[in-house]
Amino acid sequence: MSPFDEIIANRRSIRHFDAMRSVEKEEIEQMIAAAIEAPSWKNSQTARYHVVQSPEWMARLLEALAPQNQISADGASALIVTTFVSNRSGFERSGEPTNELGNGWGIYDLGLHNAFLLLKAADLGIDTIVLGLRDAEKIRSTLQIPSEETIVSVIAVGHRSKDALRPKRKSVCDICTYY
Repeated sequence: MSPFDEIIANRRSIRHFDAMRSVEKEEIEQMIAAAIEAPSWKNSQTARYHVVQSPEWMARLLEALAPQNQISADGASALIVTTFVSNRSGFERSGEPTNELGNGWGIYDLGLHNAFLLLKAADLGIDTIVLGLRDAEKIRSTLQIPSEETIVSVIAVGHRSKDALRPKRKSVCDICTYY
């Protein structure tokens, strides 16, 4: 198994973080730098990351998460709000959507960026979980995120205090059709 295959196979969504172990700003910047390398529609690069590390701001942001996500993020070193600039990825310069997906391309591109970020975190020995149950408008007002950005998720970043089991995965045969 290659080192990259090992990173993919061993990465887990961690729901128990060790509050005594921190993630440095430089490590978060390495993760975001990796995300920047992901492809995007016409190289539009619409992904944006809002990083919260101070305990005061973390507490405020946690209030915008659903209770089960607050529990999952407990003890994390940082919370990263992921957004994309709306109406750019998947759109022509005139503002018309290029196809029926419209802003779906912005979400798709952000997903690619986030996947690179998660894999770089795993490469650095840092754990993550993507949290989608959140109050986007509360996040927007708390962090003053511009209205042209669509809030998609919050990624909790830290070091695990407890291992996570590997869930069963489907096989290639289960999800792939050749023509």
